[in-house]
Amino acid sequence: MSAEPRINDRIRVPEVRLVGPNGEQVGIVPIAKALELARESDLDLVEVAPTARPPVAKLMDYGKFKYESAMKAREARKNQAHTIIKEIKLRPKIDPHDYETKKGHVVRFLKAGDKVKVTIMFRGREQSRPELGYRLLQRLADDVEELGFVESRPKQDGRNMIMVIGPHKKKAEAKAERAAARDHEAESGTA
Repeated sequence: MSAEPRINDRIRVPEVRLVGPNGEQVGIVPIAKALELARESDLDLVEVAPTARPPVAKLMDYGKFKYESAMKAREARKNQAHTIIKEIKLRPKIDPHDYETKKGHVVRFLKAGDKVKVTIMFRGREQSRPELGYRLLQRLADDVEELGFVESRPKQDGRNMIMVIGPHKKKAEAKAERAAARDHEAESGTA
């Protein structure tokens, strides 16, 4: 079954509830009269509610209707933000400088409006001390508290412990903020 509505001669019912081009109710009319009205007004007869009894048909310019609905769908897709999950991997016995570097990456991702999946990888005997990983994840969550929030609490998954941090700002807001900062820099640089 096609998703396209039936138009003009493809409508195979004896009568339809007709709606005029401006949304006014014409009433229940035989299909022949409805097609004749459509030809006279140089419009298409489009079945808008095929399951109704009798089916509802409307007089409209079908080509224009299809074009406008395609434009609306395109605009909606353009404004849609794509959620990206960035991943950072750590070890439970991480050096302080390495921790700061990884934290810097998390901060950068959150400022850009992306989610961050933080994974702690345990090896060998480290698996018997999951509280080390838990404390490290809590420390990271506290350090980036002003930029993001813990979306899913730390949980053990085999050899790994995983936590997801979501940004406070939406992706679109972060993008707009960066563009505004870039414009401000360009203005102050030329002046």
